[in-house]
Amino acid sequence: MDTASVNSFIPTLDQIDSWSEILTLLPILIILEILLSADNAIALASLTKSLEQAKERSRALNIGITISLIFRILLILLSSFLLKYLFIRIFAGLYLIYLSFSNIFLAKSESDLINPSKNLQSNFKFIKVVALLAITDFAFSIDSITTAVAISDQYFLIVIGATIGVIALRFTSEIFLRLLEYFVRLEMAGYVAILIIGIKLILNSLLKEEIFPDYFFYIFIFISLIWGFSKRKI
Repeated sequence: MDTASVNSFIPTLDQIDSWSEILTLLPILIILEILLSADNAIALASLTKSLEQAKERSRALNIGITISLIFRILLILLSSFLLKYLFIRIFAGLYLIYLSFSNIFLAKSESDLINPSKNLQSNFKFIKVVALLAITDFAFSIDSITTAVAISDQYFLIVIGATIGVIALRFTSEIFLRLLEYFVRLEMAGYVAILIIGIKLILNSLLKEEIFPDYFFYIFIFISLIWGFSKRKI
């Protein structure tokens, strides 16, 4: 549900004629972004969890989300060209579905990774996590960016919304990274959220008529998050 809150505010922002009014709305946008980025944050926290050291996890989140922000801004600025091609949305959906299934059903243990050097293996894992964070967050954001661009041509405001979303996501990911240590099902719930968003992207891309409204998918995401918090580690 990343940046969905900003999309709903764009018609209001279009009518704003002073910076003081924008600054008044920004705290509301930030609070809504923190609340609505939970599914994305859990997914990114789950991907980062494989790194052993807390410092590495934090650094991976910083680098991965920063790269994703650059991707988001480029997509917004080039949206009139890029978003004409359905394969971008379909590829993003298929990637999210693959990521979900690979981590739920095909997860490999660390012993399956064959590498002659422990340091080399650690560096490879770090780079892999950063790449997964950047691509996953970017795939998550495609749907909301498409909606935002369709609603408004004020690219500057859309970029502000995307930036707020990324900042909120960075902090919420850190919070959920800690919560993963206490709730047994939360990581699985994160990958279920990834699966739901992937299916939503593909259906919205392939079907001209909207069979399932957006709130239908968000209800399932909400249910999965409730299930994720339903069991604590003993």
